[in-house]
Amino acid sequence: MAQTEAAGWGSRIGLILAMAGNAVGLGNFLRFPAQAIENGGGAFIIPYLVCFLLMGLPLLFVEWSMGRYGGKFKQHSTPFIFDSMGKAPYWKYFGVFGIFTNIAVAAFYCYLESWALSWAYYSVAGTFTGMSQAEVTGFFQNYIELGTSHPVVFWLICLLLNTWILSRGLSGGVEKVAKIGMPLLLVFGLILGVTGITMQAGTGGEGPINDGIVGLNYLWNPDFSSIWSFDVWVAAAGQIFFTLSLGMGSIHCYASYLNSKEDIALNAMSAGWMNEFVEVVLGSMIIIPISIGYLGIDAVSEMVSGGSGLGIGFAVLPKLFADWGGFGAVAGVMWFGLLFFAGITSSLAMGTPVMGFLADNFGWKQKNAAWMFGLVIMLLGIPAVLSQDAFNEFDYWAGTIALVIFALVEIVLFAWVFGMDKGWKEINTGADIKVPVIFKFIIQYVSPVFLLVVFIGAVPGIIENATKETSFYGWLARFLLVGLFIGISILVYIASKKNSSTKLY
Repeated sequence: MAQTEAAGWGSRIGLILAMAGNAVGLGNFLRFPAQAIENGGGAFIIPYLVCFLLMGLPLLFVEWSMGRYGGKFKQHSTPFIFDSMGKAPYWKYFGVFGIFTNIAVAAFYCYLESWALSWAYYSVAGTFTGMSQAEVTGFFQNYIELGTSHPVVFWLICLLLNTWILSRGLSGGVEKVAKIGMPLLLVFGLILGVTGITMQAGTGGEGPINDGIVGLNYLWNPDFSSIWSFDVWVAAAGQIFFTLSLGMGSIHCYASYLNSKEDIALNAMSAGWMNEFVEVVLGSMIIIPISIGYLGIDAVSEMVSGGSGLGIGFAVLPKLFADWGGFGAVAGVMWFGLLFFAGITSSLAMGTPVMGFLADNFGWKQKNAAWMFGLVIMLLGIPAVLSQDAFNEFDYWAGTIALVIFALVEIVLFAWVFGMDKGWKEINTGADIKVPVIFKFIIQYVSPVFLLVVFIGAVPGIIENATKETSFYGWLARFLLVGLFIGISILVYIASKKNSSTKLY
């Protein structure tokens, strides 16, 4: 496979798996099933797929093509990728979001990722064997409230592992992890999914009270009245952003290492549809069928209230697996192993734009840039580890609002400033498939309007969250986020002055 840099991709399959790994995250298995139940069950698929076709897939085409275009000028992060596509000097400061978001999200995401690593260890150690459901729930609650030193230990291990892999580069680190992690994730997911939906009731004792198919039917039981709710459409759009890692800048970075004639159309669709398979198919087959099989519909309905499956994933399934006997330990390792692989392939993608920015504009070596990224997310992550308020602030502002703003700006830049004719040519250059021409119209007109509506719909929530009272750690998180954005903007300004004499575009 041709490369633009020595630090590029080693193979096409490695790139696709890394891109899919970037998209496939904890939300595919924990957030999506809960979101579907909360927003109409089977009917949720209608707004979900509409959002994927009108926003998700178009933005994948846009971000892949913007990244490859920026790579022609030896730029691998969005500030100067944006700068290469728009003549006005302010575009690069909108591109700051593509570094800011990755750092801010990684600050809390790596902590969440470390839960999966620790729970895989506890599954092997047999920690949950003999515990009641109340005891497992209490163990989980005690863990996240730092009632033990283990959360910090596993968090630091997770940070070190991410940093070390990033220091090995794309082909030597990120790509190798994707080639191992993604196939294992699929295998583990299929085994657990088949186990979940083929589960039979009536085995007696502490066995399941419902067949696995009951849970699957409950998850996809359609409430078609829900599709008329604006909140359901916002939830679907948010899930598409969340699941495809759109509006973050990591896709741009990965694509920037492609040859200028390398295919992006088929690659983008392959990574996108692989993520949809994992989310819609595998994500539906595990936590809801298994938990309803043992606990019943009413109990599970209460647990997913609020659109999160964390409680089921980390407090309910460990107890159920422990009751499965010898296979239970294996099932626990597979479940938390696939969550860990889903998490680490995403967090690795968050580090690459930061490393690319430091290497391109300040001459940093990849090892030094990787360790700097690790240090920054460790320092930023301390409030998120210590306080749920800080965790929520990072999640809302960096993991939700910043994504929508960035995506809206980038599609306007691509379609209306860079120009849709040039953009369409960029998408189709080297393409192994013919992209339907309808997407040209969608990218230029439909997606920007769609994103604008989503953003306007989010404004009341933005005002409410900005003015609400919070704890010391919540305010500290807000202060750190503002400081982070300003600090990156200053670095972009310094880099622009430093590079002005050698600008190639």
